[in-house]
Amino acid sequence: MLIDTLGGARDLGRVSEIAGVLIRHGLGDVVRRLGLADTLARAGQVLRWEHPDALARLSPPAQLRLALEELGPTFVKLGQILAGRADLLGPEWIAELSQLHSRVPPVPMEELRAQLRDDLGGEPEAVFAHFDTTPLAAASIAQVHRARLHDGTEVVVKIRRPHIVEKVQADLRLLERAAGVAETDWPALKPYRPRQLVREFGRALQRELDLAAECRHAERIAANLAPLTDIVIPRVHWAHTNERVNVQDCIVGVRGDDAAALAAAHLDRPLLARRGARAVLKMIVEDGFFHADPHPGNVYYLPGNRLAFIDFGMVGRLSRRRRDELLALLLGLVERRPQAVADVLMEWTSGSSHADGDGPALQIEQLEDEIEAFVEQYHGTPLAQLHLGAMLLDVTTILREHHLALPADLALLIKAFITLEAMGRGLDPGFHMATEAQPLLRQVVRARYQPQALAQRGWQALSGTLATLGRLPHDLQQLLRRARHGRVQVHIEIAHLKRVGDQLDRAASRLSVALLVAALIIGSSIVMTVGGGPTLFGLPAFGLIGFVAAALGGLWLVRSIRSDRRHDD
Repeated sequence: MLIDTLGGARDLGRVSEIAGVLIRHGLGDVVRRLGLADTLARAGQVLRWEHPDALARLSPPAQLRLALEELGPTFVKLGQILAGRADLLGPEWIAELSQLHSRVPPVPMEELRAQLRDDLGGEPEAVFAHFDTTPLAAASIAQVHRARLHDGTEVVVKIRRPHIVEKVQADLRLLERAAGVAETDWPALKPYRPRQLVREFGRALQRELDLAAECRHAERIAANLAPLTDIVIPRVHWAHTNERVNVQDCIVGVRGDDAAALAAAHLDRPLLARRGARAVLKMIVEDGFFHADPHPGNVYYLPGNRLAFIDFGMVGRLSRRRRDELLALLLGLVERRPQAVADVLMEWTSGSSHADGDGPALQIEQLEDEIEAFVEQYHGTPLAQLHLGAMLLDVTTILREHHLALPADLALLIKAFITLEAMGRGLDPGFHMATEAQPLLRQVVRARYQPQALAQRGWQALSGTLATLGRLPHDLQQLLRRARHGRVQVHIEIAHLKRVGDQLDRAASRLSVALLVAALIIGSSIVMTVGGGPTLFGLPAFGLIGFVAAALGGLWLVRSIRSDRRHDD
């Protein structure tokens, strides 16, 4: 249970708050199954199990969204990430979680002033020629203020909310423990690796709390996109930037989600869609370092049909191997080659386990058949009519139906693709991501097979092989030494055999308890018929104690059997 893993009383207050919010939003069953109710009961706290009738009439996805919004920044961010995981959640959950926002009331300037004075080395009115104490925007992690440097440069000052780190760390501790309980007690969730999901989410959120890291991301992307002169990334002012505050150039333009202002600006919308797609595709396919949340609020349209990207707190990274696999997948979708798509997806999901009892070979064959049928349905479709984002979403739906989860970096990537295509179509109904992607994909593939690139990869492979050969004598020496001392171990794990062993172990434990209960009942019955000795409530004390112990043992048996049946269901 969760109480067994709590690191002391420091988190009990937050546990009580979380449990209360979940119950109020109709998620009391989650509170029970995670053991939160037992945890608080043992700590002497009582939960109220009522929730308003208006909330009870909402759908489960809506109840979850409202609960996450009330629980604060950690849970809002978790919901926003889950909104991009079509491989984990169904469309109704994705649609509801996509409505999550992190807009919150701003922190009053007087509460920020002491922290800001320490970070800037002086009062903001002295450090800047002008500082607007009314925030432009406030989100769950930070809020933004307009300012002007002494050289006349207009900037924005992003300030982290006070005490947010402590609250986020407490929430991450609880989420990690809850994920462990869920993975152990809910076998159906195990293929989705809740612990790994929470750990990856925690690392991403910790990076987002570091406002200096956001600026390092911005500068790296700016360097990568330097050849694209129509793309603007705000300049960072490092003299005033650290972990809790950053200062960047103020972008003046039309915000991507302001349809009225965009219509009045008379910009070339199809050109903007193509330039935005080219920039994001370059980040993903060529550079392997991309803006992981390119929604309209993080994009500005500037005079001259230029685009600016802001807010680089959430970024995605792709290794060279991942980029090669991505190229194969996208080209397979664009050129309608089902086997190439199936091969890449099987490689990506090879670490997932299957939830049902069918053999892995049968699962793989079924998955390959479904992917081939899916890609084949687009055979003969003109490239301009392919909706690449929708195709990627359909592919992740197939994976979800087979209880397979994508690695976190790929889930971020697919979310970015889907968001990008939606933005492009918002600008230009005739925009087609596949049409924009194919030339770049072919260009990257050609570059991969240039003599210089082949020579570089060959040298890297040769260096790795030589390093392995150099370590081989030492590794063989260690193996032989262990063999001489009888310390060579071979680990063989057979999943089904282990399951049978666990079932036999539980059955033996129950049989032992059942025999003990029977012995207690028989012995206590005999003691009840013998006169003399101490009494309790007018009955022989030892006989009564024996009956109580037998009753407790019987209750344990019933609970154990019911628990196993619930897990099997």
